[in-house]
Amino acid sequence: MDQSTLLAYCMEKPGTDQRLHQEWQANQVTVGEVMFAMAHEVEGKPAFTLKSSAEMAVALRNEYRSAAPCGLLNKTHWTTLFLAGDIPDSQFYHLADAAWRLAVESLPDAVRQELDI
Repeated sequence: MDQSTLLAYCMEKPGTDQRLHQEWQANQVTVGEVMFAMAHEVEGKPAFTLKSSAEMAVALRNEYRSAAPCGLLNKTHWTTLFLAGDIPDSQFYHLADAAWRLAVESLPDAVRQELDI
């Protein structure tokens, strides 16, 4: 998996926007102002950080060596996934879908209607 492929996949989701967080040198992907994904480097390694439930975060970290708590965000709900690790590509897509749904569920109804999602 590579960052550009995963970023493009996330940007195909309805209502998404991408912006650069200068301080972190990270591309953040949002839906209705709620971030659900972030592409960045950690210690020189390409990584993708995704929002998840607390239970999913624990499960990911227990199953994959290349999954770790995010050093920049709330460690309970944000997991950094190293792209050159032991996580199958299909899992990245599944996790990105789940992160987007989680963000959409947190949006007020009015914002969801405005974004038509």
